[in-house]
Amino acid sequence: MHRMTTAIFLSSLLLLPGCAQGGSAIDSKASDSGTKSPPSTGSPEATTAPPGGAPPTAQAEAASLDKAIFAGGCFWCVEAAFEKLPGVIGADSGYIGGKVPEPSYQQVAGGQTQHAEAVQVIFDPNRISYRQLVEVFWRNIDPFQADGQFCDRGQQYRSEIFVRNAAQRKVAEQTLQQIQERFSRAVATKITEAETFWRAEEYHQDFYRKSPARYYSYRLGCGRDRRLKQLWGKDSR
Repeated sequence: MHRMTTAIFLSSLLLLPGCAQGGSAIDSKASDSGTKSPPSTGSPEATTAPPGGAPPTAQAEAASLDKAIFAGGCFWCVEAAFEKLPGVIGADSGYIGGKVPEPSYQQVAGGQTQHAEAVQVIFDPNRISYRQLVEVFWRNIDPFQADGQFCDRGQQYRSEIFVRNAAQRKVAEQTLQQIQERFSRAVATKITEAETFWRAEEYHQDFYRKSPARYYSYRLGCGRDRRLKQLWGKDSR
């Protein structure tokens, strides 16, 4: 690409909502499509039944579902990777791993809370296993990058697996060991006990569907797919 064309393209990305564009990320991401970020609308995971309770079939289905939580840099991209999988019921973008309750995007993106951008995946273990989800996670991140993910730098964009029980930890640790053996390199991704997952503001949910042109422009400019192909080749997802 011609240097001037490249410069124009990269400059245009600064006007797009991005998981990080240096100091401008907070303002540009919060102002997507004219939406203003509320002061603090993060909320912990919760299930609210309709008046009279959920139908028996819905209750039975909910009882059979499980959750997995992954941090892999920009939560727009991580959410998109999981929601396309058969057996995944849905995924929520949010924040985890910090000490401030009900964090806002501005606080997290500014590095004020120690939270990571993360995605909580709701899945049916009868259709897709936790191990399969972890394998998808690895192939959507750079497990050797310690200062963030791709163009997104800072602890809020770190890669981390937040396990909910001993079984999940065992799978996560086994697959991490396999990654280290395959590449003969130490993995920077952490495995941590899950604490409260705070659902992010609504304008972040399903961003790749709401604003596909902006999403793909951000993803291209961040070099995510280029790096994933370098690492994983045909196994990148």
